[in-house]
Amino acid sequence: MNIVRKDIDAVNALVTLQVSKADYEEKVEKTLRDYRKKASIPGFRPGMVPIGLVKKMYGKAVLAEEINKLVSENIYGYIKDNDINILGEPLPNETEQAPIDFDALEDFEFKFDIGIAPDFEISLDKKDKVKHYEITLTDEMVDNQVKQYTGRFGQYIQVEEIEEKDVVKVDLVELTADKQTNENGIKGEAGVLCPTYIKDAKQKKLFIGKKIGDTIIFNPKKAFENVAEIASMLKITKEEAENVTADFQLTVTGVTRYQESEINQSLFDKVFGEGEVKSEEEFIAKIKESIQQNLQSDSDYKFALDARTTFIKKLDKVVFPDGFLKRWVLATNTDIIPEKLEEDYSKMIEDLKWHLIKDKIAKANNIQVETEDVNAYARKIAKAQFAQYGMPNVPDDILDNYVKDMVKDEKSIKNIIEGVMNDKVVHVIKENVKLDTTKISIEDFNKLLEAN
Repeated sequence: MNIVRKDIDAVNALVTLQVSKADYEEKVEKTLRDYRKKASIPGFRPGMVPIGLVKKMYGKAVLAEEINKLVSENIYGYIKDNDINILGEPLPNETEQAPIDFDALEDFEFKFDIGIAPDFEISLDKKDKVKHYEITLTDEMVDNQVKQYTGRFGQYIQVEEIEEKDVVKVDLVELTADKQTNENGIKGEAGVLCPTYIKDAKQKKLFIGKKIGDTIIFNPKKAFENVAEIASMLKITKEEAENVTADFQLTVTGVTRYQESEINQSLFDKVFGEGEVKSEEEFIAKIKESIQQNLQSDSDYKFALDARTTFIKKLDKVVFPDGFLKRWVLATNTDIIPEKLEEDYSKMIEDLKWHLIKDKIAKANNIQVETEDVNAYARKIAKAQFAQYGMPNVPDDILDNYVKDMVKDEKSIKNIIEGVMNDKVVHVIKENVKLDTTKISIEDFNKLLEAN
């Protein structure tokens, strides 16, 4: 097989593969013989079908399949052997490719367009200045985190007197216009409501300070904005609730309150693990350490965004094979239309530039992703996910099993490796550029993130 590369410009090339009969004949004959052994054709014993009949029935399809495999193997082999940094995948040339006639030809010529990554240099030194934010840790952050923990690990208790956020259980009976019991009206036991969700201030005030055994004259229609709340309290359908306008007499039968946890050893153990923290001072110190780590992660995330912007600008004048890339995207993504591609193309090129920049930095600094890196990154993701569901102190064996499942998934492992590589590259950038450090409040920092 003969392969010839013709450079169109610095980022576009035409690769021509010339396939002769000698390149494919032996493989085609072998495949046809295998077909003959397996073919089941009426009138012939297995394995005794004439080879000529097999060729007539399957020859063209086998020829096309073997040549396509041969072309694919050789073009990618050529790219690898010649260390060509291609973008996307080779595409059949649209103008110079002659029609392929497997019936009439023995020698074939295939022409492919390839897009080549532009050649550029990326250096890391103190001439490059990147914004770096130190987010101020405040007492309010610590207090809020303590409140989250005391709230998360509290408990429900039964109390006598109603406060706004309590859950109130009542027996109820519908009243007539003159405030007498409506014998044909709605009656019920163990209705449930919470004053905090009552929209009408006057109706809400009726409950505050009442005790078990007290009665309240209450109008659901005035109290609630939608029929679903009325239906739930009265245990009737939404359709029935649409017609409820009367007052009800409620008798308080129970009051349930969520009581936040005390700041004690029990709370310390629930949050950080048994025996890890032994005093309130250690508890606060541990919280500060945790918040500081989160703030550092947020700062690193913003630094990565700013570093990305800084280094992408260095490639403003670098030329890409735009026409080829657009063709390739449309050819490999049937759900993308040309108009949407044009709209999104500048962002796609920015992503591609950053990918190429990271690759350059990784190679220049011999950055590798090891198994330990993958497991550590997966563990960090797992811990963050559990923490979102209110489980900050998941046992190691559960985390280990979760991580094992994560790294088994092909898509998940690909994203993890990419995340590890990104973190390592950003760390190298941070170590080598000049940091333009600014102290900032969390409120102002969040505004910066929203603007990105």
